[in-house]
Amino acid sequence: MAEKEKKVKKSENAIQRYFRETSGELRKVNWPTWPEARHLTLLVLAVMVIVGIFLSLIDYFADILVNLVLGL
Repeated sequence: MAEKEKKVKKSENAIQRYFRETSGELRKVNWPTWPEARHLTLLVLAVMVIVGIFLSLIDYFADILVNLVLGL
């Protein structure tokens, strides 16, 4: 019976320690300013559009090539 109580206390301590350490790490983070966050977000969106267009073109030309090879 005492062993079960120790396990429960140990798991509670582990959970408390996890949240304490997590909050400590979050205080150390160097968060970006609003202009930096906005700039990086727009940069990511632009790269996503460019990569999407690039992959669409590859898919389109690969489809044409496969149709020519297979004679469809």
